[in-house]
Amino acid sequence: GRDPHGGEIFCFRGRKADMVKLLWFDGVGVSLYAKRLEAGKFVWPSSTTGEAVAISAAQLGYLLDGIDWRNPRWTQRPKKMG
Repeated sequence: GRDPHGGEIFCFRGRKADMVKLLWFDGVGVSLYAKRLEAGKFVWPSSTTGEAVAISAAQLGYLLDGIDWRNPRWTQRPKKMG
């Protein structure tokens, strides 16, 4: 029931919770962004009614970094830097 051309980002998680896909309309067409975690899982907001959940830009940033946005700590620390 939401307008895909309204500037919202639609985020979907894979079945194993290690992959996330984002869809958004950038004014020209629909863009797709996909990210898979090598270790750990994406922490997903829950909905009691089964409807879409709105999150802030900061929460989306935490989600894409694999950080639990409810309690901002690393769920899986990187093994190598650089």
